[in-house]
Amino acid sequence: MADKKEGKGARRVPVKQKEKKAEKKVEKAPEKEAEKEKEEEKVEKVEKVEKVEKVEKGPAAAEGQEGSTAPPEGAAAAEENGEFKLEPIELPPFEIIVGERMNPFFFKFQFKNVEYSSGRNKTFLCFLVDSQGNNNTGMRGYLEDEHAGGHAEEAFFQQVLPEYDPAVRYLVTWYVSSSPCAACAAKLVEILQARKTMRLVIYSARLFMWEEPEIEAGLKVLAGAGCKLRMMKPSDFVYVWDTFVENEEQTFTPWEDCQENYDYYQERLSDILK
Repeated sequence: MADKKEGKGARRVPVKQKEKKAEKKVEKAPEKEAEKEKEEEKVEKVEKVEKVEKVEKGPAAAEGQEGSTAPPEGAAAAEENGEFKLEPIELPPFEIIVGERMNPFFFKFQFKNVEYSSGRNKTFLCFLVDSQGNNNTGMRGYLEDEHAGGHAEEAFFQQVLPEYDPAVRYLVTWYVSSSPCAACAAKLVEILQARKTMRLVIYSARLFMWEEPEIEAGLKVLAGAGCKLRMMKPSDFVYVWDTFVENEEQTFTPWEDCQENYDYYQERLSDILK
């Protein structure tokens, strides 16, 4: 992803996909609105928790693992012997959402490169596809996943780029809210080995469970397969805002500690890929 500019022949997500998405919106608009309101309420709660954690832990506190520091939404906590007992919650059905531009509220929360990623149980994947060969085409859009099941990384090759032509050279650029898990890294290695003329570059806002040995090993193997792994700089967040977010022509100013957190994650990634 050295070159983040969109190719001249770039087009948006295929028309059929757009039509299908539009129909879905018409049929389930009330449900989507309710889901959005719930999501925003959850984010507000998590952001309050983050402010408390930041004061208690300080800027040097490492992420450890995704979504591990905040109680889940709806969990009932009863103090028992000085410890909190959390009741499990039932998650809604898993789904993959494909679109052109994401809600700015989701971008500001899901892509925030905090070291403690409380409540972020989704992966947002923004993509650019440039191809050179027969019928030069390009694509741009984003995917999001949530809960258990297939992940956005694998869903990209099922829903966005399922076909592969050996006569065409592909440059696939991703901007993801969190780096691939071990299983996704292994799957991406298989895909890169099968698609010899495809180049994949991944910019990540955060590192997912980077202290886990299997995660470190997966990222090393992925890099060895030719994938370029990078952390998102402040300028990359601005680029994603301009290119993949419903920004209504508003400008985006990176978070106060965006550069500091980038430096932190970049150092961790460099150590992993040594």
